[in-house]
Amino acid sequence: MFRVLFILFVIVPIIEIAVLMQVGSLIGAWPTVAIVVITAWLGAKNVKAQGIATIQNLQTKMAVGEEPSQEIVAGLLLLVAGVLLVTPGFVTDAFGLSLLIPQVRNGLVASVQQHLATQTVQGMQGMGGASFTYRQQSHHASGQPHGFEQHTDPFDKARTKTSNVEQGNTIEGEFERKD
Repeated sequence: MFRVLFILFVIVPIIEIAVLMQVGSLIGAWPTVAIVVITAWLGAKNVKAQGIATIQNLQTKMAVGEEPSQEIVAGLLLLVAGVLLVTPGFVTDAFGLSLLIPQVRNGLVASVQQHLATQTVQGMQGMGGASFTYRQQSHHASGQPHGFEQHTDPFDKARTKTSNVEQGNTIEGEFERKD
């Protein structure tokens, strides 16, 4: 982590300053400043347009009931692109502009999703699950067990069809004893 922070806060600015000095010596100081300002403005405008499109895709997927993980990762990459484009310099602009290319961004989205899926599977290995069932024995006049609030699980029917084990009522929430 230290290496990443060192590169971000020390090495990248030094590279940016060196490149800005080289370009400034070739074309002059004011044209260099103008190019940096124009790329930041155009990049921010492009990030905004692509970000709005990504948000619309995210809302569409959520309305249909699909998982919008690709749009979330793409949105984060657009945020990074915006930060890189607004940061003065040619190197950060180059990386920011590359993130605005849909093919590059989609490749990174796929890579990030694959990495996250691998990490999730590795993190889940060795973890055990627990299932708790409650058998109703004593009831109030309302039919509910004493001191508990009963929630129905819409997947209970599907679980009982696929399992030979008898399923009880699933109780979820906080417990507070009232005597």
